[in-house]
Amino acid sequence: QVQLVESGGGLVQPGGSLRLSCVASGRFFNINVMAWYRQAPGKQRELVADITSGGSTAYGDSVKGRFTVSRDNAKNTLYLEMNSLKFEDTAVYLCNAKGQSLLKMNYNAWGQGTQVTVSS
Repeated sequence: QVQLVESGGGLVQPGGSLRLSCVASGRFFNINVMAWYRQAPGKQRELVADITSGGSTAYGDSVKGRFTVSRDNAKNTLYLEMNSLKFEDTAVYLCNAKGQSLLKMNYNAWGQGTQVTVSS
């Protein structure tokens, strides 16, 4: 079982910055890929950014150049540094982790999400 807990969301003005964190806990063999997704009201969930255990990253087109994803493998923690925030970044941001359990079975875990609201 893998549990993911996000933190760091809040209200920020356009052009501002926020840093999200996601801590993974529980019993598992590994975490291969960690990712941030977001879901705005009335819209489909979209990938914001992901990062492999080796540090390879990928970003959604709408956040490239503004957001930076990173992870601390020793702390099982995922981060998302968000700069130059726009109104359209308003959403619930969800942490995702994919890997293998102690029984070497694949898992796909989700956190509860943290609200990010960009408003003046």
